[in-house]
Amino acid sequence: MTTELTYLLLTALLTGVLWIPAVIGQVKSRGVLTPDNYVTLPDSPLLDWAKRADRAHQNALENFGIFAAVVLVAHVTDANTALTATCAAIYFFARVAHAIVFITGFKHFMARTFIFTIAWAAWLVMALSLLL
Repeated sequence: MTTELTYLLLTALLTGVLWIPAVIGQVKSRGVLTPDNYVTLPDSPLLDWAKRADRAHQNALENFGIFAAVVLVAHVTDANTALTATCAAIYFFARVAHAIVFITGFKHFMARTFIFTIAWAAWLVMALSLLL
């Protein structure tokens, strides 16, 4: 398996488990779902970290597709290089850091944006390298 596919798999695993903190937060805020409130969730507010966990998962889902597409194009066209491998690694580790910073509510305003931008830039460089 190429480095890029390995990081795609790791990113899929990360995205696939990010719902867990959101659900834990929901249960801590609202209690365990019952048949009566399964369809309509209780109105009690979520804890702030639970809201952030839900949003971190949503953000990971929103960004997974574009990363997967670029990695798969690189693989199918056999255009894997040291640059694409490095970009895939940077993207993955930036997404891990983004989730941690987002869920914990790290107080530095620009940290989350900066980390997100690092992941996005890695994706962009990888995509552009395939075009050139």
